[in-house]
Amino acid sequence: MRAMRQDVSNKAVTSVGEALPGTRRYTRHTIHELGQSIRERDLITYEHCRRVAIYAQRLARSMGWPRRAARDLALAGLVHDLGKTWMENSILHKDSALSKAEWHEMHRHPRIAARMLLAYGVPDELVRTVLYHHESYDGHGYPDELAGSDIPIGARLLTVVDVFDALTSARSYKSAMSLTAARDRIAAGAGTHFDPEVAAAFIHLLDTWPDFLLPVHTEPLEGPDAHSLWARHDYFPI
Repeated sequence: MRAMRQDVSNKAVTSVGEALPGTRRYTRHTIHELGQSIRERDLITYEHCRRVAIYAQRLARSMGWPRRAARDLALAGLVHDLGKTWMENSILHKDSALSKAEWHEMHRHPRIAARMLLAYGVPDELVRTVLYHHESYDGHGYPDELAGSDIPIGARLLTVVDVFDALTSARSYKSAMSLTAARDRIAAGAGTHFDPEVAAAFIHLLDTWPDFLLPVHTEPLEGPDAHSLWARHDYFPI
């Protein structure tokens, strides 16, 4: 597994070519390659990240974010669970409740992802969005128990769409929740788990966007565009 990770790292560095760290081209290509490393490691995690990226962009645009800022948030969404690629299969694929020790290990994944992104020269704003996507609005999240406006706004959006996709996706240990039930769960968490303004905006989006729910792919994407999907600006639908 370590050899595979090193190979992924080499591919990410090589693919950026002459793009300079700190440029949008460098960031886009680096995150694209890291997204592919997630896909190679675990398809379920990758597909979750893919949907979160799209949901996050939709939400950001509905809240008035500029197109470029919404695309940047989608990039953060694509790698928000990058740290899970370093989790053991016994934890990542467990089909029952995690033990206390396993939860402690799983809670390390935002910091692992942040360290990896920093090592690749990804901008601090995107790194902070990934690092804090498991913080709760009331201060009971992790890794730093931030609360309210101390949580970066991008992370507050990711928190909502991350939970929404987790609720509406089937796993080996649970069935998928209906869109209506997931909507009610988001509404119930407003002001505690979620920023109430972000939660309200997301609920409005659910109520006004027909067929909002994205399909869940269980097989690798195929075809000439499968590898370059996230490098293309025009892929993002808003």
